[in-house]
Amino acid sequence: MDTTVTIMGIVIAIIVAIPIYFSARSSAANKSRILNIKKKFNPNNPQEFDLTETQSNKTLTIDQKNRKFILMNFNPNQQESTYVDLKSVSSCKLVLTTEGASDTIIKIDYEFQDRETSKKITIPFYDFDDDRIKQISAYQDHMFAKKWLKIIQDSI
Repeated sequence: MDTTVTIMGIVIAIIVAIPIYFSARSSAANKSRILNIKKKFNPNNPQEFDLTETQSNKTLTIDQKNRKFILMNFNPNQQESTYVDLKSVSSCKLVLTTEGASDTIIKIDYEFQDRETSKKITIPFYDFDDDRIKQISAYQDHMFAKKWLKIIQDSI
């Protein structure tokens, strides 16, 4: 009986340990990737990005003191990072694209207006076609985008 209990304990420990190991490994890889992107846009002081938040394969980071913003999209279909110098923009707003007569959000973009040329800089944030969970993720991403819109506007 003691041998059976020991074997079952080892099996349960392995079943629990494997997902924890892969989760920790993935988290470390993501942190490394985020740090490399921060170094790319601020090679001397990547730690100056004082606020960083991740949700749904998207990471947003801002340096409120030096007014720099980076949106990192780690979507499997299209991985990209976009840098915006908030000193050079006068405003920011969210642009929602809905589908036909319904209220289904199919696209969310950040739209920055350049301070000198009044040119609009559009940064894609959410695309329904790239979403695996569909409408659940759209709502979460919309709330996340609204939260960060306020942070960005306060930094401009």
